[in-house]
This record gives sequence, structure tokens and C-alpha cells, in this order.
Amino acid sequence: MLAQEFYGKKLGDTVKSMFEFVIHGRGGQGAKTASEILAHAALRQGKYIQAFSEYGPERTGAPVKSFVRIDDNPITLHSGIEQPAVIAVLDSSLLDTIDFGSDMTKVCVLVVNTPKPPQEIRTAYGIKKGHVYTVDCTSISVEILGQNRPNTPMLGAIVKASNDYFSKNALIEDLENKLLHKIGREMMDKNIACLKRAYDEVKGGAG
Repeated sequence: MLAQEFYGKKLGDTVKSMFEFVIHGRGGQGAKTASEILAHAALRQGKYIQAFSEYGPERTGAPVKSFVRIDDNPITLHSGIEQPAVIAVLDSSLLDTIDFGSDMTKVCVLVVNTPKPPQEIRTAYGIKKGHVYTVDCTSISVEILGQNRPNTPMLGAIVKASNDYFSKNALIEDLENKLLHKIGREMMDKNIACLKRAYDEVKGGAG
């Protein structure tokens, strides 16, 4: 069952079948890689997919938005995503750039890399609708990987926050397919540990 069906998101009187993500990050944090892994995991589940990114200045630290569309039917849209089912934020300083009045629908899921509790994020940004989740991806990655690479733990948090729309094990397989040959078995195992820990530690839900 699509997460949007689970949350009851509707377009007019019809349940919207397309599942859309936006991942906000900064250059070097792996937003593009995370979006590609999510898309490939959905492809392995027999879905149609689309993944693309939107860049500002091409430099480390510059804002990056990565988009993912997933559907049971062929995807013909080629525009940016206006009402995502899931908004994931790899750098909490980017929260100031998101218009939660328009982006957060009644059932939208927001997942933020921060040590702060979900209610504090709700209050600080006036978020009255949707589901807000937080997890400290930075601390998890620094502790396990020895560097700030929040994208892998964020994948685990997204799986949990989207009602296990993705199989966690399938996502791990896709992570290995994309990165194992680049980073080796030891570092791969550490990335998997990051994903699993964030899945277990993410907190939040409906307001």
C-alpha cells in the first residue's frame, strides 16, 4: 500500500497514486545519492520511477534539492514537485527556506536531521499539519563513520517515517549495489549500521 494511501492523501475525490519526495540538502551531503537509492529500491518493487536534482551554485555547501517520483503507472510529468508526500531535510538550517504553509499538506511527512524533538520543530516553524519526525543523523554518522554524512541514516529514517513503504532490506541491498565497490566492505557495513540505527531512533508522528 502506498504511504499516501495509508495517510489518506487525496487529489479531488481520488486517492493520489503517485508518491513524491523532496530531499533538501547541501552540496556534499549526499542528497542526490539518497534520492537515487530510494528510486532504485522502488524500481525493484516493480514501480515506475523518476529521480532528478535541482542545484544552486555547484559548490560544496550550496543548497541542493533532489526529487523522487514513484508510481504504479508510467510517469509523464517532468516538472518540480509541489506537494510531496515526504520532505526530508539533511541540514536543519535549510528549514528557513521551506514554505511550510504551502509545502506541508494535511498528510505530508517531514523528516529533519536534528537532535531537537519533533514538537520543537513544529513550534519553531509554525507547522500545524502533517507528520513531523526528527533524528540526529549527523551524530549517528559522525559516531559510526567518523564523518558527517547524514544521507545514509536519513534513508533509514525515511523508511520508518513513510510507514515502511520501502523494504528496509531491499534498501540496504540497493545501498550495497551503489556503494560497495566504491567504499569497500568495512565502510559499507558502517553505512548499513547508520541506516538501521536511524530507523530505530527516529521519533515523531502526527501533531
